[in-house]
Amino acid sequence: MYLNKVIIYGNLTKDPELKTLPNGTSVCNFSIATNRYYKDKDGKPQDQVEYHNIVIFGRQAETVSQYMRKGSPLYVEGRLQTRSWESKDGSKRYITEIMAESTQFGPRTQRSSNEYDGGSQVESPTVTESNEINPDDIPF
Repeated sequence: MYLNKVIIYGNLTKDPELKTLPNGTSVCNFSIATNRYYKDKDGKPQDQVEYHNIVIFGRQAETVSQYMRKGSPLYVEGRLQTRSWESKDGSKRYITEIMAESTQFGPRTQRSSNEYDGGSQVESPTVTESNEINPDDIPF
């Protein structure tokens, strides 16, 4: 049995780019950064960043393009695929991409005092001195 499965969770490095193929299918390209924190052999904390190219098709491509922006957290499941082409100077070029099969939006972050990333504003419940939530402040 063979398995080609990728699961990543990270933040978009730029706004998604939505295009339409000649057959009418939507395709969205974007990249995600993931971080790895570890201590080196001297015990100093290190931060290693990896960048992943993502391609997604269909309705999910439209949804990602509509709601996700640079910095938005996104969970992606898919498979690895390597494409090759010949550049203008005649050299062979390669790119490995994650072909997304499913996505899940991460928690929304507050962009400004009046809007949340990808959705409408929801007021935070008020916490009283005794750390109890006022039931009148719950938005549902």
